[in-house]
Amino acid sequence: MQTGGQKQRPAWLRLVGLGHELAAAVVGFSVVGYLVGRYFGNALWGLIIGATLGVVGGLYNLVRQSLKLTREELRRGASGNGPDADRGA
Repeated sequence: MQTGGQKQRPAWLRLVGLGHELAAAVVGFSVVGYLVGRYFGNALWGLIIGATLGVVGGLYNLVRQSLKLTREELRRGASGNGPDADRGA
């Protein structure tokens, strides 16, 4: 699925990006949770809740995007355009 003549990024590069998104979600939600907890007088609980939300949301996104990428790779392999298409495997 190429748009605008741009080359699609390799699968491994997309997975590396997903790892960064997971880390950013955990850090971002942790900071927001800490600040909200500090505002209400209990920064520790805010941090714990924020980190938990970040992990859950980040893992959800990671699994969702990984499954999408796997389906795309399987579809590409089934159509004969996969990485092993020129080897006859």
